[in-house]
Amino acid sequence: MFDLIKSGGWLMLPIILCSIGAMAIIGERFWTLRKSKILPPDLVPQIWKLSREGKLDASALRSLKMSSPLGAVLAAGLANSRHGRDIMRTSIEEVGRQIVHELEKFLNTLGTIASITPLLGLLGTVVGMIKVFTAIMMHGVGDPTILAGGISEALITTAAGLSVAIPSLIFHRYFERLVDEYVLNMEEEALRLIDVLHGEREEA
Repeated sequence: MFDLIKSGGWLMLPIILCSIGAMAIIGERFWTLRKSKILPPDLVPQIWKLSREGKLDASALRSLKMSSPLGAVLAAGLANSRHGRDIMRTSIEEVGRQIVHELEKFLNTLGTIASITPLLGLLGTVVGMIKVFTAIMMHGVGDPTILAGGISEALITTAAGLSVAIPSLIFHRYFERLVDEYVLNMEEEALRLIDVLHGEREEA
């Protein structure tokens, strides 16, 4: 394996660093974007229970805010419920923007890795081919072993770049879709909360 990496030339180093970064981001996002952590299934029934019992005080709202991203969004609405529907919606939207920013953390970096690693591979291909043509100019085409180094460098860096870029792009799209679904679900719950508190919808 080390010989293969060595054969790819110095451009294998940034490609390897990109692969390590991509794996770290993918693992972190899988752990952070668990549905049970973002949208706890028992959270909304717990809120309605506390509301019926008159226990939605400042302490309960603080606990709700710290529990999950959905809890933070709903806590913002509940904290401003006495100020009317428009203020509730505004406060929910403000917190929602912060939550979306947190959910999309590192995704831009992962997308950048997916974009630059094929270019690094292409650059490795160009460097390898330059070495091939330089060897041809100096030694001719009689000895194929002279050309092998440049050709192998060109192929290895291209393959390495694509090997990092393809899974990075797949997971980048997957996490973006996952975040969109979470945001949609939080928006639905927030709107339902507003409607219920203002008597425009029955509690589910």
